[in-house]
Amino acid sequence: MLKVTALEAGYGVSQVLFGMEFDVPRGSVTSLIGRNGMGKTTTIHTILGMVRARGGDVRLEGESITALQPNAIARRGIGLVPEGRRVFPSLTVEENLVATSRLGGADGWTLQRIYDLFPRLCERRGQFAATLSGGEQQMLAVGRALLTNPALLILDEATEGLAPVIRSDIWATLRQLKELGQSILVVDKNLKEMASLVDRHHIVEKGRVVWQGSPNELSANEDLAHRYLGV
Repeated sequence: MLKVTALEAGYGVSQVLFGMEFDVPRGSVTSLIGRNGMGKTTTIHTILGMVRARGGDVRLEGESITALQPNAIARRGIGLVPEGRRVFPSLTVEENLVATSRLGGADGWTLQRIYDLFPRLCERRGQFAATLSGGEQQMLAVGRALLTNPALLILDEATEGLAPVIRSDIWATLRQLKELGQSILVVDKNLKEMASLVDRHHIVEKGRVVWQGSPNELSANEDLAHRYLGV
């Protein structure tokens, strides 16, 4: 679904990514994990065209998207649940959802399917997004991304700052999406909760992938986890 090869990027004179490489197979859940400041969010922003690549290539379903503008990349089929949610606070729940929706064919996501997935959003459909709890805003952010009917869904710190029960709800939703065949790239720190979801972890250190493997392989290697993740 997604293939990142020798990707380099940065800000001004500062380079952040140094040959970043990984792929997301179709229908799989892939993670980027690592300490703060190692380049995970920059990787996502470069994939999305929000940061321009200085080298390397990003391919979505076999076609290079490296030189495209962010709006063109989104139309090609990447949906983002950004860090901090970033819902439109002065719009209602339903207005937030409708604002980003794109038709996805007979089996695509619709407003009703989002309400079925998140009944709490249906209950609050006429409520301003600013008045929602953090967990409800995160559900809204996920629903909004799904309504673009993405081939690839990217989540950047999807459960950061949420209560444990809400985090569990979000992970349960992502497992449902995986069962439906959704390709997912996730950045998060909750390794324990990701263990039953992620097919392959990629540890990012100083702008490159230094290790990749299954959740079982990572949990069996305490030295690796301590060295790169601080756990």
